[in-house]
Amino acid sequence: MTEAKLQLGRDTALPASPEEAVLDRVPNPHPDVDYVARFTAPEFTSLCPVTGQPDFAHLVLDYVPDAHLVESKSLKLYLASFRNHGAFHEDCTVAIGKRLADLLKPRFFRIAGYWYPRGGIPIDVFWQTGELPRGVWLPDTGVAPYRGRG
Repeated sequence: MTEAKLQLGRDTALPASPEEAVLDRVPNPHPDVDYVARFTAPEFTSLCPVTGQPDFAHLVLDYVPDAHLVESKSLKLYLASFRNHGAFHEDCTVAIGKRLADLLKPRFFRIAGYWYPRGGIPIDVFWQTGELPRGVWLPDTGVAPYRGRG
């Protein structure tokens, strides 16, 4: 996508669904270097596909870019488009990972979805593709496992 078509710097409406959301990519200014880029979305929201009740998650997306980076405004709009989207936790987490991996063709990509409890059970979903390049520092996601009141 060329810069003239980017959503960045434009008034852009919230997409009605993840399928309608446009994800923009930009050239990686350092394609010769292996490094991790991290996005954290601590207030991700979607809907339960059965009850329509809101589900909340803390997402952590890590990737080692190759030729492209995801443009952050388009990523924010894409993630926000799940707000009225009904899907199970596993579907949301893996679908986000696959869409970004397809767009970016990174050297490595992982997504961690830490879903808040519904019905007393938290669901954590993890997906990755590619091998972490040797010598690249990939920090812990920084999200503690759910412990309830214990």
